Amino acid sequence: MVIERRFTSAGQDPFEAFEWIDMDVEIRNPDGSIADSINGVRLPSGFSGIPGKVCAQKYLRKAGVPKYLRSVPEEGVPVWLQRSEPDHERLQKAEADVRMGGETDGRQLFRRLAGTWTYWGWKYGYFASEADARAYFDEMCYLIASQRSAPNSPQWFNTGLHW
Repeated sequence: MVIERRFTSAGQDPFEAFEWIDMDVEIRNPDGSIADSINGVRLPSGFSGIPGKVCAQKYLRKAGVPKYLRSVPEEGVPVWLQRSEPDHERLQKAEADVRMGGETDGRQLFRRLAGTWTYWGWKYGYFASEADARAYFDEMCYLIASQRSAPNSPQWFNTGLHW
């Protein structure tokens, strides 16, 4: 595939186009009592209100995300697209209570999705060039962060956990 950029520019972080806000999200029971709260979630300002609550409550991983990752070099895979795995050496040196955690920033979530899709496309030879793969990644990050595009729930939940 040849990917023509519509919303992003080569060499620029697609997330720079957005104003980012920190928010605390409360999930309430039908009686109004607080069922759960998630503090310090960072999302694009367009996710304030209901979209932010849904994203924080349902789509950001709450646990099982290693604090330290390392890239896994693969022949033919560009450095920026390499998958990651837990960095067990660094994790062993960290305090036990901080080794694993959850996603707290929309950029983690959006990169997890777009990165995995791009990685799969790269591995199956879908892109005409590395520049096309990078354009796809950047455009998908932008489209998800701007809420112009959204995957179905299983993608939000599971895609990229091992990328």
